[in-house]
Amino acid sequence: MPEHVSILQLVGVVALALAAVIWVAVLVRVLRRDREVHRGRFVAMARRRGGGLRALPHPRRKGPHVEHVELTPAEQDTFALLARRLSDDRL
Repeated sequence: MPEHVSILQLVGVVALALAAVIWVAVLVRVLRRDREVHRGRFVAMARRRGGGLRALPHPRRKGPHVEHVELTPAEQDTFALLARRLSDDRL
C-alpha cells in the first residue's frame, strides 16, 4: 500500500471499480436477454420496414399543418420597418 494514499481513498477506488464491473455485467445481461427475446421478431420487422431502430418513433408521413395569415399593406410596411430596425441593431 502506498504511503501517500489514505485508506478511504483506496476503499473509494475499490468501490468505484466494483460498481463499474457490476454495471457492465448487468448491462451485458440485459442486452443479451433483450436480443434473445426479440431476435426473430426484430429481424422480421427490420426486413419489412427497411431497417431502423425500434426505440425511435416512426417518422411522420406528412408535416404539420402550416398556418398562413394575410397581412394588410400597413402591417407589411410596419413589419418591414421593424425588421430593418432589428437588423441595424445587430450590425
